[in-house]
Amino acid sequence: MPFYDDVFQAPKGLVQRGIRDRQDLLRRETEDYLRELNMAYQQRRTRYWRHDYSSEQAYLVSVETNRQRWHQTMGKFGPPAEDMNPVIEPFAETDDFVAEWVTIDHLGSLRARAVIGIPRRGQPPYPFIICQHGIGSSPEKTFGFDDDAGLYHSYAAEALKAGFAVLSPLNVTDDAPRQRYHRLATLAGGTLWGLEIAKISRLIDYAKRRPDLDCERIGMWGISLGGAYTIMTMPIEPRIKAGIICAWFNDRARKMVVEDGRHSCFLPLLPSEHIFVPGMLREFSDSDLVSLICPRPVMSQTGKCDGTYTTVFYIDKSCVAARETTFKEWKYAGELAGLVVLENSSGSVNKMLLPGGNGCVAVSTEVAYQ
Repeated sequence: MPFYDDVFQAPKGLVQRGIRDRQDLLRRETEDYLRELNMAYQQRRTRYWRHDYSSEQAYLVSVETNRQRWHQTMGKFGPPAEDMNPVIEPFAETDDFVAEWVTIDHLGSLRARAVIGIPRRGQPPYPFIICQHGIGSSPEKTFGFDDDAGLYHSYAAEALKAGFAVLSPLNVTDDAPRQRYHRLATLAGGTLWGLEIAKISRLIDYAKRRPDLDCERIGMWGISLGGAYTIMTMPIEPRIKAGIICAWFNDRARKMVVEDGRHSCFLPLLPSEHIFVPGMLREFSDSDLVSLICPRPVMSQTGKCDGTYTTVFYIDKSCVAARETTFKEWKYAGELAGLVVLENSSGSVNKMLLPGGNGCVAVSTEVAYQ
């Protein structure tokens, strides 16, 4: 029923109530629509992806347009400075390695910085690993410094002990400045991600000039936000031949949109604007980004107790109802140990449905390349 027949005759309080209630209704409708739009990723992706598995070359050709669109989504920055003008500063020296800070010219006044470590064992040129730190972190932490909780396990230092060289780039590391620079980059048609990916490529260009580094054997291993840089950089940077995505790979739509007490969600977190890449959920879920890395080897590292991961989630309806509604576009793929298995149209994602509480629990498995 209407709030009133004539706003000119309506009491002030009723007019104010109408303003509040209509705004509240609009907000709820907008939220519901946008959530449903983002969660409809699997239906939408079929318009953008045409993986051809008939041969490796056919596969690469079939995803090349997607690769170019991903690069455009990240943003292209350049051209880089003509000269690198490297500045070398000491960092650490042990019985196992020597490491230095390297600073090079990059874009205008923006320079690129990284710690480069060279092992004492073996003979150059050394294969090297890009060890990318996460949020609130630093290259120092990849070596075990300023890491009292031991979250990084000194993995850069361990790689050096094993005979690999290490390149550990310095990225903008805190949420608030990342949000600010993401806004500025977006105004220029790119993202902060794209700007820092360009820096990683610039550091690889520098590595090619060094006779002690083997640029035909480059890997990348990033943790948390560093895992994000790994999955976002490798589709654009083919010189990286293998990757490890640690504490990032996810069901991206749910991770970004669905607020669930069993895993963290970026939607309500402030400040985290830099995480929201315009157009990401148009066609670039995590599994589809990995398909841009393949057939190069890539691994996801995710702890079973990691609250950021969303591979298992609850649906507040029976398994039968979930098949008919939530997964109505998915094909029946059989049963495994008595559990119903569904697969999406491309066969890249499976869902196993099992009863849980008063609803259904969906377990995801994903295949990016086969």
